[in-house]
Amino acid sequence: MKITITGASGFVGLNLKKYLNSSHNLSSLSVRFLKDQKIIIDLDSEIIIHLSGKAHDLKNVSNPTDYYESNFELTKQLFDAFLISNASTFIFMSTVKASADKVTGILKETDIPDPKTHYGIAKLQAENYILSKEIPIGKRVYILRPCMIHGPENKGNLNLLFKLVSKNLPWPLGSFENKRSFLSIDNLCFVINELIVNDTIPSDVYQISDDLALSTNELIQIIGESLNKKSKNLKISTSFIRRLSKIGDVLHLPLNTERLDKLTENYIVSNDKIKKVMNKNLPISSREGLVKTFKSFQNKKQ
Repeated sequence: MKITITGASGFVGLNLKKYLNSSHNLSSLSVRFLKDQKIIIDLDSEIIIHLSGKAHDLKNVSNPTDYYESNFELTKQLFDAFLISNASTFIFMSTVKASADKVTGILKETDIPDPKTHYGIAKLQAENYILSKEIPIGKRVYILRPCMIHGPENKGNLNLLFKLVSKNLPWPLGSFENKRSFLSIDNLCFVINELIVNDTIPSDVYQISDDLALSTNELIQIIGESLNKKSKNLKISTSFIRRLSKIGDVLHLPLNTERLDKLTENYIVSNDKIKKVMNKNLPISSREGLVKTFKSFQNKKQ
């Protein structure tokens, strides 16, 4: 089976290629948005996995147009090419941010999408375009909404937490109580492989997350355990921390309001729908996946 992956050099793409390499014929497709371009898909490609796109920018320095061109317009062009190609399956990597930036309770696929950022809005526009098209008989289309993904070569907020604990610095946000969902790259790759090999899974929108939501304080504890160190939590006033993060917005400090929200927000994502259609459990628990991620950070440091 020949699988074509866009964005194969990114974090998800690199891990996915390693996961699929032994059982599938993989090829990479380098794509970027060009006005009026018509993308040609290899005649032999059976599966298209679209990972390429503009990632969310925590520093808020990106041009909004970049999000719409990379995440919406490019996806339109590629999906149009898929519809007239010989390929049977299209897997689009969207994001839970296409559904909601803030979550009260547990986020489900049935919730009415209400994204607030250019990143989330552009991804939702791409989703809506895909869903607006009639899918030819014999083709399958999957829209995946992963939550925060972690694993080897991850360069997100978990790296910041790891560096803090590894330097024996105390965690200053211990007063914040939260629960949020994460997604091990191994579990994401497992789900994508199931979509490839199991043609009974219906075309649809699926959220992807690990089973158990964890607090940031629990993450700090897990990092300490992976380093064989005792983590230190400081109970600093939450109002003081929030004022400090606003200063970070102005001075471009590591702690700004958006990063503070990501580190302390409640964001619980349901994975019930995808597990039900797969009729399988995810291979790695929330804790196991995080330990593996933090161990990879430690090995890289050494």
